Amino acid sequence: MFLIGQYDSPFVRRTAIALRLYGLPFEHKPWSTFSDAEKVAAYNPVRRVPTLVLDDGEALIESSAILDYLDELVGPERAMIARSGPERRRHLRITALATGLADKSVSLVYERVLRKEQLKLWVERCEAQISGVLAVLERERAAVPSPYWLGDRIGHADIAVACALRFTGEAHPHLFDGHYPALKAHAARCEALPPFQEIVQPLAPPSG
Repeated sequence: MFLIGQYDSPFVRRTAIALRLYGLPFEHKPWSTFSDAEKVAAYNPVRRVPTLVLDDGEALIESSAILDYLDELVGPERAMIARSGPERRRHLRITALATGLADKSVSLVYERVLRKEQLKLWVERCEAQISGVLAVLERERAAVPSPYWLGDRIGHADIAVACALRFTGEAHPHLFDGHYPALKAHAARCEALPPFQEIVQPLAPPSG
């Protein structure tokens, strides 16, 4: 199978890191949704990444759907999320906050590089959403004494948060400053792991 998308995307990166942590072999096609849009469209008409193309040609789209498939593939004992219950719901909530943070950070990058005159209202809204999510995640992570969000074992929420933080820190450093020590410690712990060090790419936004 092969994974489409560049690793500067927090969504592509979280998917690739999960694949590596699960020990699932894959080929990487670092296609851009801008310069390689037609290549992406052949597998995903929405022209978005990540897209995971399975050995039989089936194409899975959206990181959450891809990870759901991978969890099923490796089985409940290895899956990086609980099968059901309160722990799963908490895990999904943190993941949703992290992917929402990533989505708003990406939107703000596009606003900056693709629009000649930035829409002030939209910029302020995105920045407020980013800051709000960071504040909630910081407060909740500071209250968790374990190495990872839900215990001693890394999970999808940990990966999603770390990938979103890296992207936000590179794209909008003024929004992710010294006010988030718990999140910075969390990110540092994750980024020290071999899959995170292997699967990484400096931010290279489209030029417009």
